[in-house]
Amino acid sequence: PSSTVDFIGSCYFTEICKCKLKNIACLKCGNIVGYHVISPCKPCLLSCNNGHFWMFHSQAVFGINRLDPSGVNVLLWGNLPDLEESTDEDTSCISEEEYIR
Repeated sequence: PSSTVDFIGSCYFTEICKCKLKNIACLKCGNIVGYHVISPCKPCLLSCNNGHFWMFHSQAVFGINRLDPSGVNVLLWGNLPDLEESTDEDTSCISEEEYIR
């Protein structure tokens, strides 16, 4: 559902690396449910990682299997439809380097 989870607050960095992060929260209750790696730092990109840039706090969310439009098969990431470009995206913490990518 749209308008239920969104970015909140400003971008931040951790003490252990220079990845640029931004929290994501439930817009219904206001709880932070995870964060998005807006811009990974070079050491993290070069290290062994799973390529995921959306991290959810296990105590804040739980997973469920969703069905595809047929209502029979489990919906898989690789089969998700493309989203239309959003015109209301907050670009205040996107660097020039990210625009070039």
